[in-house]
Parts: sequence; structure tokens; C-alpha cells
Amino acid sequence: MKRDGRLSGLLHVLLHMVMQPGPHTSEALAQAMGTNPVVIRRLMAGLRQRGFVRSEKGHGGGWSIACDLHQLTLRDIYIALDSPDLLTMGHRSESPGCLVEQAVNAVLGETFAEAEALLLRRFGEVSLAKLNSEVQMRQAARASA
Repeated sequence: MKRDGRLSGLLHVLLHMVMQPGPHTSEALAQAMGTNPVVIRRLMAGLRQRGFVRSEKGHGGGWSIACDLHQLTLRDIYIALDSPDLLTMGHRSESPGCLVEQAVNAVLGETFAEAEALLLRRFGEVSLAKLNSEVQMRQAARASA
């Protein structure tokens, strides 16, 4: 099964926007990401609906960040993407007649729920500002190497 790279891609776009303030067109962001402008507009739509970014049409328009980077978390962005599946593993059968498979499903279901809750909690602890600091740290390390 193919992995869903939308969260990673959207974080990449947002961090480039932070590094170069001002409006960014869908076309420019798409070129930087090696994708189509329609993909960028779809990715940004959920963030715009929640007030995290804004878009202006016309000459000099484009996308810009509309919130405090310290308040915008990975969880917020994940939810803006309509909460895609975090784990791709699942049950072999949803309604098994076999007691062994019922036990397996119960334990896996509990374990998957715990893992997702932990991951979502952690997403809520990581802000876009923190990610931006990580980028700046890596840039500084590269410059001094």
C-alpha cells in the first residue's frame, strides 16, 4: 500500500513559506515541490478553512501564513488534511467467526488505538515554529561545515 505523503508535503510547503515571507503563488509552490498547482490548492484548502493560511487573488496575490507559528501544530495540519489513516495495517477480517481471530483483532485494535492516540498527542506538541527552528539549526550546521 502506498504511503500518504500529504502531511510531509504540506509541512514542506509551509516551511518554505515561513523562510520566504510574502505571498506565494500555487504555481511557485508547485514548482518547488515538483507537483501540479492544483495539488497545492487542494492541500492548502483545509488550512484556509481553519484560518491558518489565506489566499489573495490577482497580481501580487498568493498564499500566506495567517496564524502564529507557535500555535499551529502538526495535529492541526493533520486534521486540516481530513485526518488521513495513520496506520495502514488492519484486520484480516472485520467480523471473524474464529475465536482466535477475534482475540487477535481485539488485541490489535486496542494496540492500534493506543498507538494512534500517542502519535496524535505527539503531533499536538510539535508546532510549526519548532519545525522551523529545526530547519534553521540544520542550515547553521551546514553553513559551518
